[in-house]
Amino acid sequence: MKGRPLLHTSYASDMALLNTRAKRVAAGVVLGVALVLPFLLADEILQLLAVCCIASIGAIGLGLVTGYAGQVSLGHAFFLAIGAYTGAAISGDPDGRTIGLGITNIAVWLPAAGLVAALAGVLVAPLATRLRGLYLAIVTLGLVFIGQHIFNEWQALTGGAGVGRPTAVLEFFGQRIDVTGAFATRDQKLYWLMLGLLVVFAIAARNLARSRVGRAFSAIRDRDIAAGVIGVNLPKYKTIAFAVSSFYAGCAGALLFTVSGYMEPGEFSLLLSVQYIAMVLIGGAGTITGAIAGAFFITLLPRLTRELQAWLPFISTDSNEVPNVFQVETILYGVLIIVFLIFEPRGLFGLWIRIRNYWKAWPFSY
Repeated sequence: MKGRPLLHTSYASDMALLNTRAKRVAAGVVLGVALVLPFLLADEILQLLAVCCIASIGAIGLGLVTGYAGQVSLGHAFFLAIGAYTGAAISGDPDGRTIGLGITNIAVWLPAAGLVAALAGVLVAPLATRLRGLYLAIVTLGLVFIGQHIFNEWQALTGGAGVGRPTAVLEFFGQRIDVTGAFATRDQKLYWLMLGLLVVFAIAARNLARSRVGRAFSAIRDRDIAAGVIGVNLPKYKTIAFAVSSFYAGCAGALLFTVSGYMEPGEFSLLLSVQYIAMVLIGGAGTITGAIAGAFFITLLPRLTRELQAWLPFISTDSNEVPNVFQVETILYGVLIIVFLIFEPRGLFGLWIRIRNYWKAWPFSY
């Protein structure tokens, strides 16, 4: 209602995707700015922002199973790897040194990568019905080490450790996306594609969170025993949570290294899982916006630490000197997680809520 944007007279208006005028205006402005950025930024920055969009898709997936359903997973890198190699195998060169089917249409290999990863998530899901908390986290952590061993040894698929293979081919109905065209550069097209996919995945996740399934996720997260008592089918909804999360991870993995055009098994390590955990916790667990904010923050963080070299002489890029820039990045992940968990558990999303509430109540804020 006019002048009272938080007063809703129907359940449908309260549950609407953008239920206030301010949210609709803000979403329109952010999307409009995002669409025109390719005309304002250099291709190098656009390439980095494209990676941010892909990382956001993976972070949303982890946020669904960890932030919404409360199932702690440290094995996200495993599902990213499954999606990445599925997409690469389907679109790869049939005459190459690694497995390839030659189906280069992104409308085929991207959903296939997500579905194969989702199938792996369904196979892992029964563990979630028997374990929870730290025990579930340790089991999913084991998936990362098992996956690394398999991918290192399966050279026909992955190319082997230290060798790697080309990633999936970005082609849509016969038109290559990852090449410079007459009207847009390669990086401009990549950025627009990843931004569009991010919007689609984010809206789908937000709708899922507002649905009956999403409310079941929240009930399980808050107290799974009580959720079971009131009739929530715990095995069913935990399986759905892992399947959807793995689908998002598979799609993100299939896209993640298409920007560079190359990947090798060592990329899908425990550090990658830690990075995605950091995205969810720093951005704000249990929120789609928070997952996106955390993904952008963590993905842009290495660029920031590399810029610190000009301001902090003791940070060196020489790997023989301590500390170097790569050590600083690793340390920052841990420090930021600790700081946010202690001082702002709701992450960047929580900081935004505090700032918004302060200005809404100003000048009576305290």
